[in-house]
Amino acid sequence: MSGHSKWANIKYRKMKEDAKRGRLFTRITREIIIAAREGGGDYESNPRLRTAIAAAKAANMPKDNIDRAIKRGTGELPGVTYEEVTYEGYGPGGVAVIVEAITDNRNRTVSEVRYIFSKHGGSLGETGCVSWIFDKKGVITINGQDLSEDDILMAALEAGAEDVKTEGDCYQVITAPEDFQEVKEALERGSIPIESAEITLVPKNTVKVEEGQAEKVLKLMDALESLDEVQKTYANFDIPEETLEAMEI
Repeated sequence: MSGHSKWANIKYRKMKEDAKRGRLFTRITREIIIAAREGGGDYESNPRLRTAIAAAKAANMPKDNIDRAIKRGTGELPGVTYEEVTYEGYGPGGVAVIVEAITDNRNRTVSEVRYIFSKHGGSLGETGCVSWIFDKKGVITINGQDLSEDDILMAALEAGAEDVKTEGDCYQVITAPEDFQEVKEALERGSIPIESAEITLVPKNTVKVEEGQAEKVLKLMDALESLDEVQKTYANFDIPEETLEAMEI
């Protein structure tokens, strides 16, 4: 598949650091609330809630926190009313950026997002300005340190995956959204160690950025990710591996 984005792998490398910052629980809690509100509190019949609970468990979120978030989503407990919002824009070098957020104050969040784009050399655009550059896909991230590339490739393709991307010891199994759950379960049955699994956006093409622009783009993405309301960010930049090494990322 064309359009593999470095941002997904950079976030994977920073995963443990993000967990230490404490924002991870906030984001997962909001996702559980939204998932329960939209699809009900039964995770067996609610795939989005099931995925959110799996992320919560992977982050070692206490069970009581998970249960409270579900009850807030279903209305069994009072709480803040959240809504999902999506922003689109351009970063330095014409990089396409999509920001997904869950907020209790739409006006505050759009102001914060617009300010960050402007401060870091980008611009917030209209709805639809860059979404056409991305496809919705299932992405399953695997730590393949103790597995061979052939083993992962064979298991993924036999399970119905579209493609497998490699970045060092990190493997990303790409699926069609409708095949995501089946492929994930097949990999689990095959004892493949899954680090994360989600329905996400994958760029159809990428913009290559060198060291000067790369630093600006990464600062923009980090600033967006630092907002508590922001759940996910997507970008279609590609940074050469030697540039990442020089930047110690």
